[in-house]
Amino acid sequence: MSATSGMRHAVVGVVVAAAVVTSCSSSSVVPSQTETPRTRESVDGRVLFIGNSLTEANGLPAMVETLSRQGGGTPIATASVVFDGFSLEDHWNQGTAPRRIAEGGWSIVVLQQGPSSLPESQAALREWTARFDTVIRASGGRTALYMVWPESNRRDAFDAVSRSYARAAEDVSGMLLPVGEAWRGAWRRDSEVPLYGPDGFHPTATATYLAALVIYQQISGRSPMGLPALTQMPADRVLRILQEAAEEANAQFGRR
Repeated sequence: MSATSGMRHAVVGVVVAAAVVTSCSSSSVVPSQTETPRTRESVDGRVLFIGNSLTEANGLPAMVETLSRQGGGTPIATASVVFDGFSLEDHWNQGTAPRRIAEGGWSIVVLQQGPSSLPESQAALREWTARFDTVIRASGGRTALYMVWPESNRRDAFDAVSRSYARAAEDVSGMLLPVGEAWRGAWRRDSEVPLYGPDGFHPTATATYLAALVIYQQISGRSPMGLPALTQMPADRVLRILQEAAEEANAQFGRR
């Protein structure tokens, strides 16, 4: 896409506000079932997730909502725009995500794409994060980057994934949600914690719970320690491992 074309899309995205929300589905665009009315009081806790099946898997946005109710503080209400296999560039060109952001009322917009560890994908993550940030800022929100993880056969790429997302967040003075680093923290405590799903890429329910802990803490500023398990744990001690790993990752890598 040319720079001129990109700017044209940005203007359209800001001006045209279509009342369209996706649920956690990669194939349909339907009204969210979790969204709260846009009152002055609710804006601080309204979070929009933009991503693909890594966000959709196991109902991550809903899990973050539930943790916020359990952990106290301002309740978090979420909505999402997710399409299977989409990058941020795909979301920009498809149009639903920019229009949804431009409707306003979001305190935080969480952006997620693939591992983005290779040089060209690192550059793309930074470019399209910056484009989305202009729309997010214009609508009164703040950008957050959901750091993911590499495929199981590319574990040596964890450092590159971490750097890629950290740089994209730094570029826009955004929040960094260091979920990939929390994976490594969990494995340092127990290398058998099941985080990769059967395909060697998508998260298990245990891994999604870990992601929710990281995101909840960064958004709320509250510790994840002592929160209840929202999914069946492979062992009782794993719950504490995940909470410790989330807190450690946020302390070392998180950006608020």
